[in-house]
Amino acid sequence: MRNRIMTMALLALAAIPVPAFAHPHIFAQARLEVVAGDDGNVSELRNVWRFDEVFSSSVLLDFDKNGDLKLDAKELAELGETMRTSMADYHYFATITMNGATIGVQKPDVIHASLKDNQLLVIFAVKPAKPVPLKGRLTFGIYDPTMYTAIDFPTDGDLVLKGAAFQKCQHKVVRPDPDEVISQNTSTLTDAFFNDPTGTDMTKLFATRIEVSC
Repeated sequence: MRNRIMTMALLALAAIPVPAFAHPHIFAQARLEVVAGDDGNVSELRNVWRFDEVFSSSVLLDFDKNGDLKLDAKELAELGETMRTSMADYHYFATITMNGATIGVQKPDVIHASLKDNQLLVIFAVKPAKPVPLKGRLTFGIYDPTMYTAIDFPTDGDLVLKGAAFQKCQHKVVRPDPDEVISQNTSTLTDAFFNDPTGTDMTKLFATRIEVSC
């Protein structure tokens, strides 16, 4: 069981003490599609994550119940359900803000997992916890608030807006420089701030995101 928890570190990080500015131990390349519905609200965030080979190998070892060195449909389904349950406390690494206010997300119906070319591929969609109309300033991104997992978007084209409603909006991809973020927030980026029990989360300052103005 302990091995399972460690393998799913990005999913159940509460058991792992991670100091501010921790170095990432898990790496994933991501694609995010933000979809707008015909009603002018954000309908869902579609995620595709491809994990590094080291982490993918550890997942294989933990979920390969029959020892055939591959994951069959049943084992992949168990992996997906483990992720769906464990990541809930971390809002599936999704960050949505509407005019500065953070918006949560609903639990996805399913997380699809597969193992291709020795890398774990995860595909799922989450819906905002409340209506997010395309008005004012919105931001969307994927980040791990503990900084244990590094989520990377290889190109700006991996953050995508979909839906006719976005045509009235302007957008840009923001890739913060960590050194600049630290220098501009030296007085507030402390261990106490990162562990604020009220839920303040400064790690979002480091997250690659797409900003939308409508």
